[in-house]
Amino acid sequence: MKVKQVKLYDSNPAILGALRGSDIEVTVMVPNQLLVSISTNQAIADEWVRSQVLPFYPKTKIRYVLVGNEILSIPDRNIQLSLVPSMYRIQKSLAKFGLLRKVRVTTSLAMDVLQASYHPSNGTFRADISTQIIKPMLQFLKYTKSSLFLDVYPYFAWASNPVDIKLDYTLLSSANNIRGFFPTPGTGLTYTNLLDQMIDAVYFAMKRMGYPHVGIFIAETGWPNGGDIGQTGGANINNAAIYNRNVIKKFTAIPAIGTPAKPGVVIQALLFALYNENMKTGMGSERHFGVLYPNGSSIYRLDFSGKTREAEY
Repeated sequence: MKVKQVKLYDSNPAILGALRGSDIEVTVMVPNQLLVSISTNQAIADEWVRSQVLPFYPKTKIRYVLVGNEILSIPDRNIQLSLVPSMYRIQKSLAKFGLLRKVRVTTSLAMDVLQASYHPSNGTFRADISTQIIKPMLQFLKYTKSSLFLDVYPYFAWASNPVDIKLDYTLLSSANNIRGFFPTPGTGLTYTNLLDQMIDAVYFAMKRMGYPHVGIFIAETGWPNGGDIGQTGGANINNAAIYNRNVIKKFTAIPAIGTPAKPGVVIQALLFALYNENMKTGMGSERHFGVLYPNGSSIYRLDFSGKTREAEY
C-alpha cells in the first residue's frame, strides 16, 4: 500500500518489532492513565522510555512520542493539568537516553479544544484550557521544534448538519464548483473544503495565543465506510474512498498545497484507520473507519503515495 508512516495508540512491542528494519516511520503513545503519575515522577517517565522506546530505536524508526490521546477532551481536570508537565518529563527522559532531537514529543488534540471555529479567522481555544494548558503546551512545541497533532474529522461536522454543509465540500470534491466559503471580511481567504476550514481555525487560534509558527500534523482524519441503518447516509464505501483518496492527493502534492491561511506549508497527515474495528462499541460508523477488513483484505483501493490518478481507480 506504500504506507510511509503509522501511528500506534500504545507502544505494542509485537508491532514495533514487526516494523524493525522497515522504512516506515512510527509514532508511539504514552497511555492516558499514566499521565498523572508521570507528571509528578521523573522515574516513571524514565522507565517508560527505557522499556517502550529504547529496545526498538533506531532499528524501528520511532519519530514521535505522543503524550496521551485527546487529553483535553476528558473532563477530569487533574489529567488535563498533568499533560504539559508529562510532556516535559518525557522530553527530559529522551534527553537522558540520548534521543533528544531524534524523537519529538507532542500530544494529540481533538477539535473540541476550540471554543470558536467559524469563521476560521475567529478560531479561539476554550477559555478553560487556553491560558493554563494550551499556552505552555504551544511554548513547549515551539521550543522543541515539534508539531501539534490534531484529529480532524469533517465527516462528523457534516453528519451533524448535512443540510447546511454540502457533501462535496466535505469530501474535498468541490474545488471545481462555485462553493467557495469566505471567512470574515478582510482576510481575503476562500475555502473549497471543510478540512482546510477546520485546520485553519486551529492556526488562527494558535496565532491568537502568540504562536503562529507551530506546525500542525493531522494525526487522524478519515471517513466511515459503513454505519447503522439509522445513521446519516454518508457513511458508505463510495464516500470513504473519495474522501481518503482526495486527502492523500492533497497532502502528497508537490509542491505542497498547504491551506488558505498557510499556502505552501507542508502538513503531514495520517488516515484513521488501517482496519475496521469490528469489536468497537458505539455507533456502527465507529467500527467502519478502516481501509482494510479485520482479515486484512482491502475494502477499497488506495495508493498512499498519491500517484494513482483518479481515473485509474
